[in-house]
Amino acid sequence: MLESRVSFNLKGSVPSKDSGPITSTAVDWEPPACWYEPYWKAKDFKTYTEANWSIYDSVGGAPAGVADDKARYKGGRPYKNFNVDKNDEGMWWVAVKNPKMEDDPAAGNCKRDPFWVDNGENPGVPQAIDTETLAGLAHQRTVVPPTEISMAPNGKSTVNAPTWVWLDKGAFKPVSVTASLPGTGLWATTTAKPVSLHLDPGTADAETLPASGECLINDDGSIGEPYARGKGELTPPCGVRYLRSSGDDTYGLEATLTWEITWEGAGGTGGDLPNGTFATTTEVPVQEIQSVNR
Repeated sequence: MLESRVSFNLKGSVPSKDSGPITSTAVDWEPPACWYEPYWKAKDFKTYTEANWSIYDSVGGAPAGVADDKARYKGGRPYKNFNVDKNDEGMWWVAVKNPKMEDDPAAGNCKRDPFWVDNGENPGVPQAIDTETLAGLAHQRTVVPPTEISMAPNGKSTVNAPTWVWLDKGAFKPVSVTASLPGTGLWATTTAKPVSLHLDPGTADAETLPASGECLINDDGSIGEPYARGKGELTPPCGVRYLRSSGDDTYGLEATLTWEITWEGAGGTGGDLPNGTFATTTEVPVQEIQSVNR
């Protein structure tokens, strides 16, 4: 199967070694594993295919499948001479696999032989590439920065005392990915924006604040509230309270940022895609001493 000509352009946060791809929150959605796209001009397809036939001939004769292809593309059943007389009037469409899903069983679902489509015509087949296909591919290639939370106290938490957690305004900028198919005018751009932070303290001997562990984004783009002197007796809007010491070990506080993803594409297309998540773990030592800096 041929390699797709879809290209990608990422804008937003510069990926680092700790960056990573988002994970879709939808269990019933996944990006396309294969699709059909316009690939060859008629003369190019003829050159490519006849070269392959020559290879078969050179090793002792063409198999029956090649004979069928010769009848299909050259002998008029249904195409005559690869449609070279229509070289500028259309394209040969072919099946391609998503390179990130080559081992997925669904990648084998595009089984049609190359077929001709006149310029401006709808291919009229399921899984023909369109802007929604490109949006799904862009979603799959959305890479976001690590969720580097701020904490107070910073260094060691204390049993039964709240640990404040927050993300400053502007800590995370929207991330956009554009997928396009050169020469076709087809493109789609996804934009991922952070909307909430979920905390998992890494132990059952803890409670999250709020109880759901879900800290929503504030109007100014921040999440939670920074700790400041005088807030020691207050309950943070976002944080955790550890109920038992970690001893000589630590608890892995997992901070998962949820990114809301929308898309727009050629021809005024667009819509929403499943949210994506990316988690980062911070090792937190928890001590017994009942003291809090204020």
